Amino acid sequence: MILVTGGAGFIGANFVLDWVAQTGEGVINLDKLTYAGNLENLASLQGNRLHQFVQGDIGDSVLVQRLLAEHQPRAIINFAAESHVDRSIHSPEDFIQTNIVGTFRLLEAARAYWSALADDKKSAFRFLHVSTDEVYGSLAKDEPAFTEEHRYEPNSPYSASKAASDHLVRSYHHTYGLPVLTTNCSNNYGPYHFPEKLIPLIFVNALAGKPLPVYGDGQQIRDWLYVKDHCSAIRRVLEKGRLGEVYNVGGWNEKANLDIVHTLCSILDELHPRADKKPYKEQITFVADRPGHDRRYAIDARKLERELGWKPAETFETGIRKTVQWYLDNQGWVNNVLTGSYKQWVEKNYAGRSQ
Repeated sequence: MILVTGGAGFIGANFVLDWVAQTGEGVINLDKLTYAGNLENLASLQGNRLHQFVQGDIGDSVLVQRLLAEHQPRAIINFAAESHVDRSIHSPEDFIQTNIVGTFRLLEAARAYWSALADDKKSAFRFLHVSTDEVYGSLAKDEPAFTEEHRYEPNSPYSASKAASDHLVRSYHHTYGLPVLTTNCSNNYGPYHFPEKLIPLIFVNALAGKPLPVYGDGQQIRDWLYVKDHCSAIRRVLEKGRLGEVYNVGGWNEKANLDIVHTLCSILDELHPRADKKPYKEQITFVADRPGHDRRYAIDARKLERELGWKPAETFETGIRKTVQWYLDNQGWVNNVLTGSYKQWVEKNYAGRSQ
């Protein structure tokens, strides 16, 4: 049995689905079900004895302690986080509470539980913390990619809160001996991605005939990682990672945001043409950039390959085509997440952004 936090969100849900399918080991899935947590992501597990969902907050120490005592998990995988930079600019306190305070309380509960385990279970226990490449800051175009030794230089309330949580996890290993592992991933994409992020937002707006908003000049570069590859990396780190170590997880796919949008438009032109047969790229609209927008992220994932033998299975070309096809095949899921609160958020974030 393992405990997964944030397992109804985008990456967490993909991890839970893959875990149950590939390992046959049970999962206790703790998720607060904020706007990005969605039980529809887990619909295929309904009635599955290997999956038990619990709605709750990682900051609820009493609840977490009860779950640990009741289920005796051999590992905790912490996906629970507020993760959208734009939302962190508008509402930073939510990010402080979940990403910093919540992680602290989860660590405290884990430490108490781990300390009381019998020696054999104590040595086998793991706390795996899932983080982001954004804690490293921004790279110039010609700088080498982030390694695990790169210093932290977060530039948004989101990345600062994740950096703080990473430091807390590290400190619990060095101070208390808690057997922790940390992964820092690049930009994920794939099924069940909430449409506030670039790729699903472009898909949703394209099919609705709305403008495809591109921040600034669209030349912000990101390393893109297919979510199923990220999940396989986490499983590998959990199985074989060295205690206290950090592992960067990347897709070796650096792309500018504008190139991503053009690629999506081309695939949609092929798989779901507009009724008027015009190209989707005509909907591209450049808008005012995000405050403090990092120019480039790039992940050097050679440590993960060298030590644990992991490499991504998907190229960007194969992964993005699978992603577009999934959204086309699951438009019921898409329509169900486009609620009034989502529409209000989009209006709030893009209001006043001059073209």
